[in-house]
Amino acid sequence: MGGGRSVTAIAIRAKPCVAEAEKSQGKQNCATTSPRKLCSVNEERITDICDSVLDILSALFNVSGRELRQPGRTSISVSRVRQIGMYVTHVNMGLSMAEVGRGFGRDRTTVMHACHLVEDMRDDVEFDQIVRMTERITAIALRRLGGNS
Repeated sequence: MGGGRSVTAIAIRAKPCVAEAEKSQGKQNCATTSPRKLCSVNEERITDICDSVLDILSALFNVSGRELRQPGRTSISVSRVRQIGMYVTHVNMGLSMAEVGRGFGRDRTTVMHACHLVEDMRDDVEFDQIVRMTERITAIALRRLGGNS
C-alpha cells in the first residue's frame, strides 16, 4: 500500500500519544467550546497525531505518504485525500485549525477551506460514506483522543 505500513502498525505507533493525551486531559481543565478539544497538546503530539492520520490516509487511499506531505500544490486526487484528513483531524480529533495546519504543513486558512469543502461535499452519499469510513478507522486507530465514543 501507499507507504507499506499497516493500519495496525500505525495504531501501535500512535498508542503512546493517545495515552499521554488522555492522561493530560484528565488532569487539566480546558476553557473551550468543544468537548473533544485536548488541553495543551504540545507540538510533538500535534505532529504525531497528524503524521498518524496521514499514514492512515496513505494506507486507506493508496496514496503515497510523500505526496500527502509534499508542500505546495498537488493533483486533485492527492489534495482531496489530504482535505479529508484535515477535516477528520479537526472535527474528530479536536485539534484547532491552526494546529492541524502546522501538523499537515499547511496554513490554517487552507484547513478552513478543506473543512468547508468536505462539509459541502458530504451531501453526496458516496463521498459521505468515504468520510464516515475515514472517521471510523481514524477513531479506532487513535482511540478517539478526547474520550468520546
